[in-house]
Amino acid sequence: MRRNIFSMNTPYILVLFYSRHGHTQRLAEFIAQGVESIGGVEARLRTVPAVAVQTEVSLPSIPLDGAPYASMDDLKHCIGLALGSPTRFGNMAAPMKHFIDGTSGLWINGELIGKPASVFTSTGSLHGGQETTLLSMIVPLMHHGMIWVGSPYSSPELMRTTSGGTPYGVTHVAGANSDRAIDDTEKQLAIAAGQHLAKIALKLL
Repeated sequence: MRRNIFSMNTPYILVLFYSRHGHTQRLAEFIAQGVESIGGVEARLRTVPAVAVQTEVSLPSIPLDGAPYASMDDLKHCIGLALGSPTRFGNMAAPMKHFIDGTSGLWINGELIGKPASVFTSTGSLHGGQETTLLSMIVPLMHHGMIWVGSPYSSPELMRTTSGGTPYGVTHVAGANSDRAIDDTEKQLAIAAGQHLAKIALKLL
């Protein structure tokens, strides 16, 4: 397998997320903010559709609001990826897993080999499976040959956080009722993660 040469006028980081209560989306927006604070690269926010419980239920092909749905081309042509999902029993949510399961065509052609990737999540409780969810998202990306970019301890917030934040990737603690806003520490870690990913992606071009 090989990686195709990337050739677009404006390189971009794909910030791809699924969000149920808005917290993962908010993390995605802060990561995108960090990406775009680095010159020479843009952030492309994309989401994935929910998975219908009943097979006869059809979803609109375009979201009613928010980020557009991601396409395989969005993933194919990015220079880096930030992938985010809320936690579902220590794993990524089904809609994101469904999308990732559909990327075998990119895998066959080695389209993502050598591209950097980071992951992020939101949970209801502090020990609600944040790190295992991050690991569940990075595993298929490693199969694609991507390079895992974590959150280094050069971000001082990582040492003093009492909420979200891990060296494996950006996290948020939403609370039992999913009503806890992203705090300043979580925000700063998300912005720093976007900056870190963008810098590495540009170096690898």
